[in-house]
Amino acid sequence: MFKNYFKIAWRNLLKNKVYSSINVLGLALGMAVAILIGLWIWDELSFDTYHDNYKTVAQVKITQVFSGHNTTHDAVAVPLAAELHTKYPNDIKRQALTSWNETLSLKAGDKSVSSIGLWTQPDLPEMLTIKMLKGSRSALKDPSSTLIAQSLAVALFGNADPINKTIRINNKVDVKVAGVFEDMPYNTSFYEVKIFNAWDKFAEIEPWIKDLAGNWNSHSVKLYAEVNHAGDFASINKKIKEIATPHEVAGEDKVQLQPMTKWHLYNDFTDGKVTGGRIKFVWLFGIIGVFVLLLACINFMNLSTARSEKRAKEVGIRKSIGSLRYQIIAQFLSESVVMALLAFVLSIILVLLFLPYFNQLSNKQIHLPWLNPVFWLAALAFTALTGLVSGSYPALYLSSFNPVKVLKGTFKAGRFAALPRKVLVVIQFTVSVTLIIGTIIVYQQINYAKNRPVGYKREGLIGVEINTPELVGHYDALRTDLLKTGAVENMAESSSPATTISSNQIGFEWKGKDPDAIPVLGTIAVTHDYGSTIGWSIKEGRDFSRSFATDSSGVILNEAAVKLMGFKNPLGQVIKYNDKPLTVTGVVKNMIMESPYIPVLPSVFMLNYDWANVIIIKIKPGMPVRTALTKIEAAFKKISPDNAFTYKFTDTEYALKFNSEERIGNLATFFAVLAILISSLGLFGLASFVAEQRTKEIGVRKVLGASVYNLWSMLSKDFVSLVLISCFIAGPVSWYFLNQWLQAYEYRTVISWWIFAVSAFGALSITLLTVSFQAIKAALANPVKSLRTE
Repeated sequence: MFKNYFKIAWRNLLKNKVYSSINVLGLALGMAVAILIGLWIWDELSFDTYHDNYKTVAQVKITQVFSGHNTTHDAVAVPLAAELHTKYPNDIKRQALTSWNETLSLKAGDKSVSSIGLWTQPDLPEMLTIKMLKGSRSALKDPSSTLIAQSLAVALFGNADPINKTIRINNKVDVKVAGVFEDMPYNTSFYEVKIFNAWDKFAEIEPWIKDLAGNWNSHSVKLYAEVNHAGDFASINKKIKEIATPHEVAGEDKVQLQPMTKWHLYNDFTDGKVTGGRIKFVWLFGIIGVFVLLLACINFMNLSTARSEKRAKEVGIRKSIGSLRYQIIAQFLSESVVMALLAFVLSIILVLLFLPYFNQLSNKQIHLPWLNPVFWLAALAFTALTGLVSGSYPALYLSSFNPVKVLKGTFKAGRFAALPRKVLVVIQFTVSVTLIIGTIIVYQQINYAKNRPVGYKREGLIGVEINTPELVGHYDALRTDLLKTGAVENMAESSSPATTISSNQIGFEWKGKDPDAIPVLGTIAVTHDYGSTIGWSIKEGRDFSRSFATDSSGVILNEAAVKLMGFKNPLGQVIKYNDKPLTVTGVVKNMIMESPYIPVLPSVFMLNYDWANVIIIKIKPGMPVRTALTKIEAAFKKISPDNAFTYKFTDTEYALKFNSEERIGNLATFFAVLAILISSLGLFGLASFVAEQRTKEIGVRKVLGASVYNLWSMLSKDFVSLVLISCFIAGPVSWYFLNQWLQAYEYRTVISWWIFAVSAFGALSITLLTVSFQAIKAALANPVKSLRTE
């Protein structure tokens, strides 16, 4: 019986090639979107599962409360590690202090490369269960040892065995390769890390790290911990919450463990509690995937029910010779399943075509899991479900026909027969228009932030990290050499890159300050040439100058700091930083050094050549970048010949601040285009069917004098009215959800009326283009052929 069902289904597909093709292509596009989104969601949900201990490993987070405002961050005080180990040995199995990800200059023999690395206590590799190819994970117990990734081993040593080979780091210290580990996959938090170095060696070469050993006031490093039992985090967090309280000097620190299972998807905190994160994108794209697949199913339902009269006699004959309703339902469902299977095969081809572009849009490295049986079982179940869902309504509708009326020729579809199809078309275009509106608003928010005044000139700026001793204490010599190249307009040093505030400090006092307030200010140490290099705008007073020896105790405030301090006439005001008096010599316009979506942090700039850790260089306008970089590299090699020259463009680093939102916008655009394409396919099929159904009516109207325009408008108006209804529904729905999304940004755009107008116009234009082909084709047909008796 089932064999006959599938045979009939196949014959019916071949008999109606145009409608079958539209159905298969529409379903295939919907299924391809669903598969892509499914792979993306799986990649997100499986983040960090590469590590065997991912359920028991956590990162220590600190929530600091200052002046009623709190912030949760990763930076902790060094003594916290020993305190946790001493007080809670039954809860915490092991812990490891680490540096932040750092670009290290590495040299082995005549090879010099730069790579991302960590300085860490010995237990981290074991906690992360990195997959060793050679050596042992415990090698860092020897401070002179290092663990490197396979890709880094190849870069430094080629095919030679790297074990016991020497690597010089930042031209400061030599370490011995004690192990090689497998490069961690892209969907791990430590993907970028290619070298693990011993914490004790870090403290040996960097005195400031050794000085932090007993300092509870400096939050400068990261701390990871592994608990004894998965699921204990809530109870442990209650125990350790106040562990830092006895050591606090100011503010209020709350300690908590955030499990690795939450790092990627739940990384937004409010009042010290997780309030979301990337999980909202998982839900968002999951919902989009369901709706886009639903659009494809709607196409199938619409075309199947629209052609119901064509198959009415077939149903009547089957019923009259004894077929039961469930058998007819089974037949039509088998047809939809066959179509879904064909669509699935085509969807896999489409996924293979889309995947490189999709990976680029989503910043992923997703692959089809060809050898994973779970994927194929899920895919087949998904295909069968799609076939059943898309074929359910047509099967129930077609099987309900009265055989007597059908075979008498008195069967009429009824005046409301087309109503379900109209409702489905409205749903289709409501989803599509909502996606269009959402895409426009996402890009409007991005452009709104991009057009925000930055406060300095980032074009032509590059930053070079000071990570080797040769670059320390040679400011004047390096600056002279760089200016001599003719490629450099200016050079300065700073404790923060132009796009980051590396240090936030308390300890500032000024006249009129609330004694109970503990404000946090961004603190940036700079050299004399900083302002002229980055091109900041002096609003009041003057820039730092070598002509004024008193500038060593001077300070420049940004507008946000002036507002915080309540200075009406800031110039000449004295503020104290850790009891050291500093005189305000100038005020600069606010510079966006952190997120462009939040208010500018109150910041102070002070002269200090000793704190510098980044060199900022301004390339001369008009100078070819490649030529300039070659000359700049030569100047650096003159001072530090054995180290790789690495740099970052400031405008590129600033652009990275928009990555997350741009990725959402790009993906939304991708899905919106496919949704519109699927909806248009459905309209094309329906328009074709309507034109076919009304062939004789069109012929009569032409004979009676109807113009092509009259016929075109007659056939198009029903579809246009449905799309207009969709636009009126999509408007308030999209406004509500997008307004909620925008509330997450303190610096945000407004939703303008023209966005809805443009989206509606776009949807109507697409509708008219889609329907007009069939409408005009029917209107131009020869009425003699359409009216002649068969």
